[in-house]
Amino acid sequence: MKTGGETVGHVARGLARAATNQLFGLLFPPVCCGCDRQVAEPGSLCGSCWAKVRFIERPYCPVLGTPFSHDLGAEILSAEAIADPPPFRRARAVAVHEDVIRDMVHRLKYNDSTDLGPWMARWMMRAGSELIADCDIIVPVPLHARRFWFRRFNQSAELARHLSRLSGKPFDPDALKRVKPTRQQVGLGLNERVTNVRGAFKVPDREDIKVRGRNVLLIDDVYTTGATVKAASRALLRSGAASVDILTFGRVLSKELSV
Repeated sequence: MKTGGETVGHVARGLARAATNQLFGLLFPPVCCGCDRQVAEPGSLCGSCWAKVRFIERPYCPVLGTPFSHDLGAEILSAEAIADPPPFRRARAVAVHEDVIRDMVHRLKYNDSTDLGPWMARWMMRAGSELIADCDIIVPVPLHARRFWFRRFNQSAELARHLSRLSGKPFDPDALKRVKPTRQQVGLGLNERVTNVRGAFKVPDREDIKVRGRNVLLIDDVYTTGATVKAASRALLRSGAASVDILTFGRVLSKELSV
């Protein structure tokens, strides 16, 4: 039972926090995640930016998560998933990688806008709810040590860390390593991308106990051709992972819509 003094102290601390939050809101009003216009709620988009986002919703391929132009049935796979089955079980993404979504990824990745991480992770929580519910551990696509030294942080690890906090699922940034320095995938064709990341990932011997027999949720910022996450998934599966699912913020579509 709280005493009168404890109750008064609790109320006083609550009022102080509210006053601090109000002052912070006046000094640093929330801005749009896409264009920095002032908005009502932190982590939201203004009306103009919201209209530019193409969220990826059902119907989509149950394996690759690529959207269909019309509903073909819950179990119908895309032509790509049939012709070239991926090593991972399922892939999901928040939205098509264009306009505002692309800008948010670039700001996080290249402009050190780490304040976007928590809000991007919240959107990923919704898009990947079924994957998160099924996973045992959350692992980011790693950077090579040399690139990490230049960039100072791994954007995929930032997203994974916030997803772990929101979901309560374990997060391990060391379970997968990029052991081969690779060229940036931007500007490379599909075959070049596959060659570039072949053999690039490995689960360290001392870390394989963390993934063996477990359902791994692999996090990256963008799914482009899938070459990177496929290579990373194969490394995890070679070390005994029971399954690998992929969750990204953006998704590049090779066509306007998959059919």
